[in-house]
Amino acid sequence: MKAGSGTLIINIMSEGKAESYEGVYQCTARNERGAAISNNIVVRPSRSPLWTKEKLEPITLRNGQSLVLPCRPPIGLPPAIIFWMDNSFQRLPQSERVSQGLNGDLYFSNVLPEDTREDYICYARFNHTQTIQQKQPISVKVLSVDELNDTIAANLSDTEFYGAKSSRERPPTFLTPEGSKSTKEELRGNVLSLECIAEGLPTPIIYWTKEDGILPPNRTFYRNFKKTLQITQVSEADSGNYQCIAKNTLGTIHHTISVTVKAAPYWIMAPQNLVLSPGENGTLICSANGDPKPRINWLMNGVPIEITPDDPSRKIDGDIIIFSNVQERSSAVYQCNASNEYGYLLANAFVNVLAEPPRILTPENTLYQVIANRPAMLDCAFFGSPLPTIEWFKGAKGSALHEDIYVLHENGTLEIPVAQKDSTGTYTCVARNKLGMAKNEVHLEVKDPTRIIKQPEYAVVQRGSTVSFECKVKHDHTLVPTVTWLKDNNELPNDERFSVDGDQLVVTDVGDHDSGTYTCVANTTLDMVSASAVLSVVAPTPTPAPIYDVPNPPFDLELTDQQDKSVQLSWTPGDDNNSPITKFIIEYEDAMHEAGLWHHQAEVSGTQTTAELKLSPFVNYSFRVLAVNSIGRSLPSEASEQYLTKAAEPDNNPTAVEGLGSEPDNLVITWKPLNGFESNGPGLQYKVSWRQKDGDDEWTSVVVANVSKYIVSGTPTFVPYLIKVQALNDVGFAPEPAVVLGHSGEDLPMVAPGNVHVNVVNSTLAEVHWDPVPLKSIRGHLQGYRIYYWKASQRNRRHLEKKILTFQGSKTHGMLPGLEPFSHYTLNVRVVNGKGEGPASPDRVFHTPEGVPSAPSSLKIVNPTLDSLTLEWDPPSHPNGILTEYTLKYQPINSTHELGPLVDLKIPANKTRWTLKNLNFSTRYKFYLSAHTAAGLGSQITEEAMTTVDEAGILPPDVGAGKAMASRQVDIATQGWFIGLMCAVALLILILLIVCFIRRNKGGKYPVKEKEDAHADPEIQPMKEDDGTFGEYSDAEDHKPLKKGSRTPSDRTVKKEDSDDSLVDYGEGVNGQFNEDGSFIGQYSGKKEKEPAEGNESSEAPSPVNAMNSFV
Repeated sequence: MKAGSGTLIINIMSEGKAESYEGVYQCTARNERGAAISNNIVVRPSRSPLWTKEKLEPITLRNGQSLVLPCRPPIGLPPAIIFWMDNSFQRLPQSERVSQGLNGDLYFSNVLPEDTREDYICYARFNHTQTIQQKQPISVKVLSVDELNDTIAANLSDTEFYGAKSSRERPPTFLTPEGSKSTKEELRGNVLSLECIAEGLPTPIIYWTKEDGILPPNRTFYRNFKKTLQITQVSEADSGNYQCIAKNTLGTIHHTISVTVKAAPYWIMAPQNLVLSPGENGTLICSANGDPKPRINWLMNGVPIEITPDDPSRKIDGDIIIFSNVQERSSAVYQCNASNEYGYLLANAFVNVLAEPPRILTPENTLYQVIANRPAMLDCAFFGSPLPTIEWFKGAKGSALHEDIYVLHENGTLEIPVAQKDSTGTYTCVARNKLGMAKNEVHLEVKDPTRIIKQPEYAVVQRGSTVSFECKVKHDHTLVPTVTWLKDNNELPNDERFSVDGDQLVVTDVGDHDSGTYTCVANTTLDMVSASAVLSVVAPTPTPAPIYDVPNPPFDLELTDQQDKSVQLSWTPGDDNNSPITKFIIEYEDAMHEAGLWHHQAEVSGTQTTAELKLSPFVNYSFRVLAVNSIGRSLPSEASEQYLTKAAEPDNNPTAVEGLGSEPDNLVITWKPLNGFESNGPGLQYKVSWRQKDGDDEWTSVVVANVSKYIVSGTPTFVPYLIKVQALNDVGFAPEPAVVLGHSGEDLPMVAPGNVHVNVVNSTLAEVHWDPVPLKSIRGHLQGYRIYYWKASQRNRRHLEKKILTFQGSKTHGMLPGLEPFSHYTLNVRVVNGKGEGPASPDRVFHTPEGVPSAPSSLKIVNPTLDSLTLEWDPPSHPNGILTEYTLKYQPINSTHELGPLVDLKIPANKTRWTLKNLNFSTRYKFYLSAHTAAGLGSQITEEAMTTVDEAGILPPDVGAGKAMASRQVDIATQGWFIGLMCAVALLILILLIVCFIRRNKGGKYPVKEKEDAHADPEIQPMKEDDGTFGEYSDAEDHKPLKKGSRTPSDRTVKKEDSDDSLVDYGEGVNGQFNEDGSFIGQYSGKKEKEPAEGNESSEAPSPVNAMNSFV
């Protein structure tokens, strides 16, 4: 045995024959705490026996017959590997017609003349002894048709010659196994190999199926031209009947192999070491399975437990040992042996009864360094019995760290999921059990992450030029970064053209071979970052410069490797038009569901011309490719051929599943249906399932067509339901759907809120309180509570104006703002759900206190005299209480609009008229009037008025006009001197106008006809005397006088478009004359007397008042 270990060394070369050491070995290790034993180790020497000598007769047969060449190798250890070769050590060719069986025999389904040879040799290779044994050669001769006829001619009559076919065609028969049925046993976990070899002409083809099941796709393999079926890692589920089918053009034959999978014992739960302290309880579990069910045997220190001394703290219950109130003497090594006819398992478990205070195994003051925003793991390896509890503290006086921010692992490690700068500090690990306490401090430093703040950029350069890439790195000041440059993920070429200068990589004399991806890698002891850029080398710019454009579209699209859910697409790129292609965009069209609509499928780099595309079931795909460069996208390529994928069960279930009732006795289940692309196959339907959440009912399900709603009738009112909607099609069901919570329909609430009471806060605000309505009585989703309130009115009780305030959610109080003071109010409260309102609570009446009144409704000043003014007013429209008095304030306003001293009067509340005496004459006053209640002074109304100038009592123009401010213009207009001045100015203007008119029209005649011809204005025509319409002038010598209707318009203006004539044009001099009334006299009038004025048609001079108005 090897010194210092339990290894046993047997030197066969110097210590006798190997056979003398053949046997079963087992190792036992002992100390004062117990004994552990190993599994049995079987030692057997390898054997490579010779073939027994035998004489093999040559085999002669006619063309087309079947043949089996036996091998029957000697039994060696381990078993030999069999293969057939010729004398030249060349392997004999095998095919569907000729193949080697699992037993080593060589099978011919039918022979051909070329199978004739004298050196069919079976070899057996024994790998362990590195020897090869050889069987005697076998001679085979296949007679052709001519050879067969020659033989018949020599030995038989002429009637027995063969025709062109040497052997008749025949249906298949099995060479192995024999009969129509056979059995096969295999152990769990092994490789199951089933073989069927058939003969027949033509050569049969072999197929495999499993009755009532399918062959596992990932574990099934076919060998030996499908004559051998292999299933790896077999389990009990692979048991069953397997059928091999041999078929040719003349028939079919079946063979059924009944497979039974047995199992050597395997662990479900092996016993684990157990550390207990005195007085504690524990269990050892030894759970194993197999076929047949293994037997469980317990041993203690290598001795069957049945013959060990009794221990009152130990109880055996089948595959469990229960320990209770253990003592130190109970320490031992227990073995569990699980065995059946196919094997056994053995496991050791050390039950260590130990009383040890805690010990922390992590070295003290260990320093941990991490990068910010990454996890930090602080170790606290510990030992103790009983098992210590672990606590972590931060800082000298910190409190225990809890799992709301930190993660405390069972092995004592403290995890900080996202370490921040403020996580830096000293952490203390404390281990405690009933025997003592131990602690250890570790330190954590959180560093700033390394970042590349200036990344290398994509570059396109010409051959022979220089290019540089910049890479600026920012890092924690305590860490030293190392910056490395890579080209295409490899080291930079060993070339002096490449140089690193600080933050830059410089490449001089760039050539085509320098194209590629350059990566800057910044490393510290704690982290690593990288950034890359692509260098494209182009030819020097020719003269004239090339035209840069988007690429030409790709072409020659081809689909290969077509699988159920994938296909490979390849294409040929178009011309890049002097700008390298950076990527290809692949789009697809679903001609079955969305013809003409192209969707994004994938993107690949500009260097690829193939792509493996993931596909969805039951889609009629067409693909097209677009190329992209720095200029833009190319036009799409021509569409590829169409590819229809196989149908499959849906991958997804409907989304947006909801359950809401539209009536009190139903449940409306809605969802967003799958689209055609998501259906994965024909016959899309939905399985709708529901059950009450709080009941024990089973799921109720119904399958509906491709719709988006299903109504469940006859449900209780507002009951929670669990709902799920699963998609299915003709192939199968989608995965199990998620469960959604819904409710059946709501109904109006049944109960009114109780205990409603009102607290009046002030004259315009009240607070209402109520008790919530029980949830069961709401019969729906609680929307809130609604308060109806109205003001009591003695005038019109039928048409009360009710106001409504709604309080969302489950509030039980609310404020009523905007109330009118000194008023009687009534209110009630109702609960509201999604269906509507519940019954009203009993009415509650409350009163608001008095408030300050509004301003008096009106104020006017009447009967002004030289020294007195009388005020009349109406009470406030909103007294808001009982009026107690009025306050009247007034003050004079002088000519510069300055206010004089303020006088304050108190007037009884029953007065609405008041006369002020002893005022100054011809003085303007401003008045302020307001009302009082017990709550205080209300708003005021203002007015201005003026005492008269003299005893005549002429009223100033603005008295009673309701203006609140004095007006400078009105003050001047009411002065006598101003009125006299305006009259004088008007009279002077009138005299000037008369003089001007006489001077302009002096001179007599007025040749209308000549002036008319000269002006040729079609719009200037005489007017008829009777109706004012236009007439014609006479050609007589005597001119008619000017008609009465031809006066200037009433607005005293002459429009330019009506006539361009002026008074000067029609006059003969400056001596024109006017009548006394101002009318024009001249050549038109002759010697006639002036006509009297007729009503409104007289031309009177303007009155002083009109002149005043015109001036103003």
